[in-house]
Amino acid sequence: MNKETKEIIVSLPEGETLRADKYVSHMGFMRRSQFESHKIQVFMNDKEIKLSKKVKDKDVLVVNWSTPDEPDFAPEKMDLDILFENDQVIVLNKPQGLVVHPGAGNYSGTLVQGLLYYNQQLGNHFEDDPLRPGIVHRLDKDTSGLIITAKNPDSLESLSEQFRNRTTEKYYLAFIKGRLPARRGNIDTFITRDDKNRKKFKVHETKGKRALTRYEVLESWDRYSLIKLKLETGRTHQIRVHLLSMGCPILGDSVYARKDNVIGDVTMMLHSWKLGIVLPGETEMRQFEAPIPERFTELKARLNQI
Repeated sequence: MNKETKEIIVSLPEGETLRADKYVSHMGFMRRSQFESHKIQVFMNDKEIKLSKKVKDKDVLVVNWSTPDEPDFAPEKMDLDILFENDQVIVLNKPQGLVVHPGAGNYSGTLVQGLLYYNQQLGNHFEDDPLRPGIVHRLDKDTSGLIITAKNPDSLESLSEQFRNRTTEKYYLAFIKGRLPARRGNIDTFITRDDKNRKKFKVHETKGKRALTRYEVLESWDRYSLIKLKLETGRTHQIRVHLLSMGCPILGDSVYARKDNVIGDVTMMLHSWKLGIVLPGETEMRQFEAPIPERFTELKARLNQI
């Protein structure tokens, strides 16, 4: 950690006040989301103040913070389940529990480090983005399945554009608690961050970004269902939040679902199954499929015996 200090003379219209944290973030050298990780402290008249304290024009603030050391994103040898590869892309089957790219608390053991080891030139092609070299889209840590990565910036842009324009075809499989209202249907809502828990999201009638998920029930039991989902948009936690909003949370979802008393402890039953996408330099859509994981076949066998 490197210690840093900055003196700020508050400049506000006469009679106006603003919270100290908001004023500091407005200065542009640090976002409010970084305050905790940078252990920020604000002093006024040699006395530490709360970040919620209101400041006024001509107040003199001294801001202390610690800059975290730059993590070393060194390549790591890893068993990668590669489903397809050419000179432009790699299509993989991501195992459950693997984080896609480095971030807060996950600076090693990510898919990115495995890709950097496997493809020695990858880092050279993405020197401006060492955190996400070639990463087109992401899967949550506990979601398994198909993910496509790019080997160079041109391929990354070609693939990313298709995700932005929603021309890809993305299918998932999920075991859920309960039964959906119809054999097929759409879940069409807005999704926004949860005000009470910033790590979670929730559906909303008007606030946030529009999210559309299409579902089809493949099999159902008394209290559970196996469903196929097609993502028409790619919002964070979209499938998990949408199914929760229908009263049918994904089994094993530690964030949006409670432990099921009948099934017991299971890991999240969500799998990125199929992807349709046009590869760089081609004109026809290709279809890729990740094998159904063992935890799915095991749970299905258990449900058939209940």
